[in-house]
Amino acid sequence: MVAILAFGLAAVIAGQRLIELCIARRNRRYIESIGGQEAGAGHYPLFFALHGGWLAGWIYEAISTGGLSGNWPVWLGLFVLAQGLRYWCMLSLGRFWNTRIFVVPGQRRVKTGPYRFIAHPNYLAVCIELACVPLLFNAGATALAASLVNALLLGAVRIPAEERALRQLQNS
Repeated sequence: MVAILAFGLAAVIAGQRLIELCIARRNRRYIESIGGQEAGAGHYPLFFALHGGWLAGWIYEAISTGGLSGNWPVWLGLFVLAQGLRYWCMLSLGRFWNTRIFVVPGQRRVKTGPYRFIAHPNYLAVCIELACVPLLFNAGATALAASLVNALLLGAVRIPAEERALRQLQNS
């Protein structure tokens, strides 16, 4: 039963990510058509590795331990809230939403939607997701490892690259 739940949730998440990558590709074409340029592309594959390892890790742990967490309603609720936050971010950025970092001359930093309250709300959604999905299945090792690697990549690489790009926007 746990394996079916784990693979089912993994299929939903993988489907979401594929759709998001299609949206990002479409938005990339639009952004580049109006003069936008990508910034900080070198770290992008590291996030693919992180998310692939995370997906494989929690599925393996779920099947190995064979049980749902006693707190599964909490973890599932937080996961659903994180999805809502992710899609609020996407709606707020519209055609400028992307999985990559782009600088579009003449555009201003978005300060609507969740961006009114926090500078990088999509990263908060991802942080919640990386912890909560494994914890649904008592996959604590994956939750911890993925959260630590994500925090390192965000803090040392991604957010500084995005902030540099945003400063570049302000100076253009």
